[in-house]
Amino acid sequence: MSDLTIEQKCGQMLMTGFRGTRLTRGHPIINQLKRYDIGSIILFDIDVANNSPVMNVENPEQLRQLTDELRAAAPSPLLIAIDQEGGKVNRLKEERGFPPSISAQVLGQKNDPSATREAALTTAKTLKKAGISLNIAPCVDLNINPDNPIIGKKERSFSNDSAVVTAHAREVINAHHSQGVLCTLKHFPGHGSSSADTHLEFVDVTKTWREEELIPYRTLIDEGLADAVMTSHVFNATFDKKYPATLSRQIIHGMLREQLGFRGVVISDDMQMKAIADRYGLETSVQLAIDAGVDILAFGNNMANDPEIIPKVITIMTGHLSKGILNETRIDESIRRIHRLKYKVSTSS
Repeated sequence: MSDLTIEQKCGQMLMTGFRGTRLTRGHPIINQLKRYDIGSIILFDIDVANNSPVMNVENPEQLRQLTDELRAAAPSPLLIAIDQEGGKVNRLKEERGFPPSISAQVLGQKNDPSATREAALTTAKTLKKAGISLNIAPCVDLNINPDNPIIGKKERSFSNDSAVVTAHAREVINAHHSQGVLCTLKHFPGHGSSSADTHLEFVDVTKTWREEELIPYRTLIDEGLADAVMTSHVFNATFDKKYPATLSRQIIHGMLREQLGFRGVVISDDMQMKAIADRYGLETSVQLAIDAGVDILAFGNNMANDPEIIPKVITIMTGHLSKGILNETRIDESIRRIHRLKYKVSTSS
C-alpha cells in the first residue's frame, strides 16, 4: 500500500463502467486504468443513456477477449464485475449466445435448493469462462411489496420469507465460490419494502421497512459467506433522519459493521442514480459515502454518459484529502479491505 500514490489509492476505491466491446489503442478506459489504477470495472449489455442495444457485451468470445484486454491494461489486479442475477436482471442474455437464466422469484417459488444450486452453478461457470470475478448478486431483499417496481416487479427477490431468501442466497454463493467467483449481497439494509425506484427518485422506506430484512445479512455474514455488501440508496428516518443508507454512517458503520460484524468490502449502489445524484451533488455524495464507510464507489456510467467521471471523482477525493475533509487513514482502511477481496479472488481462482 505504501507504493500507491494518493491518486492510485482513490482509483482503487472506484468501480466504473465504460463504452466499448474492444479496447482499441488509446481507448479512454485504458488511459484511466493506467493513470489511476482503477480497482474495479463493471460491465453492461445495454447502453441505457444512449438507448443503444450494446455497451460491452456482444457474445461469449468477444466478452472473454474484452476482460483479457482489461486485465492486461490494468497495472494491478482488477475486479471485473457484472449484475448477473438471472431473469430480468441478466446482462448475459441467451440471444447473445449465453445460457438461459432463471429469476430469483421463480427459484424461490419452486423452493428447491438443488434447483437453485444448479442454476447458480451455470451462472458461475459462465462468469468464470468470461473472465468475470465478481457477481453483483445475489439480491437478498425480501419481497415485502410485490408491486415494488425495482425488486418485486422485476422478480429479483426469492421470497418474502427471510429463511427462504437466506437458504437460496447461500446456494447461489456456494455455487459461485466453487468456480472461484465472488458474490455481493444487496441492497443493504433492504429495498424490498419500497414502493419506488432509487434509480429514478428519492425513496423513503421509514414506514414500510421491517427488522427481518436484516436476517439474510446477519446469517450469511455469520457464516462467512459475505464477500461484499452493496448499499441501497433508500432513506429510513428510523436509523438516520438526514441521509439515505449509502451516505449514512449510522447505517453502514453502525448497523452493518458494528451491529452485524461485517468486516468485508462495502460497495455503493450506482452513485449516478437519481436518489443520490439529483439530491446531493457529486462532491458532497463522495465525501459522505466514504465517511459513512463505503469502500468502493460505483459509477456505472450507464444511466449517464460521462467518460470523465473517474477523473472528476478522483479530483474531488484528492481535493477533500488535501483540505482535511477526508482522512487518508480512512482511505487506507478501504484499501486494505479491497486488497483482501482481490486476494480472495486470486486464491479461489
